[in-house]
Amino acid sequence: MTIRILLADDQESVRVGFRLILDSQPDMEVVGEASDGLQAVELAAKLRPDVVLADIRMPRLDGLEVTRRLAGPEAENPMRVVVVTTFGLDEYVHTALRNGACGFLLKRSGPTLLVEAVRAAMAGDTLISPSLTVSLLQHHRDAGRPKAAEPLDALTSRETEIARLVAKGMTNAEIGAELFISAGTAKTHVANVQRKLDVRNRVGIAAWIWGNGLEE
Repeated sequence: MTIRILLADDQESVRVGFRLILDSQPDMEVVGEASDGLQAVELAAKLRPDVVLADIRMPRLDGLEVTRRLAGPEAENPMRVVVVTTFGLDEYVHTALRNGACGFLLKRSGPTLLVEAVRAAMAGDTLISPSLTVSLLQHHRDAGRPKAAEPLDALTSRETEIARLVAKGMTNAEIGAELFISAGTAKTHVANVQRKLDVRNRVGIAAWIWGNGLEE
């Protein structure tokens, strides 16, 4: 299956670079480009891409609002949106994830992580630039260990093990390889952990691990 991608960035040079990277993948195709946020929303409705890559600072409509309209709780037909930006402010990350983003990358992350983010979005995962994940977890730790979202016995021993690996930044495929289970089984475990802890994404799982002092 070919993953259809819409690019939204006001810099043409960025769109050209992303298109070269993504179109070079055998299972990916850039089907449209938007130079501002409003055009991104309009093209998304018209083209129905599998994944939208959206910059934050764009004319007419910023990427956070684009994310909310396309992937947020009120979106009629939610889409997978990965925010790709130069600006790694914690406020942007939190807002993007709250608005439904399934990934948050810094533009300097490089082509490999860009491709991985698209594939992760298609697999139902949330990929965040490693430096941002560390920053988010550091914020939790510096603020004092937050109260656990659920008691420590909320997870089985296997689920706790899975959660620890998520906190290390591992993908479902990497978790599967580590525990000798399939990536699909790992994905099911991660989904169960998110449901039990009532968190929206993998950062929430990682924060729970840190908050309970369960990191290794």
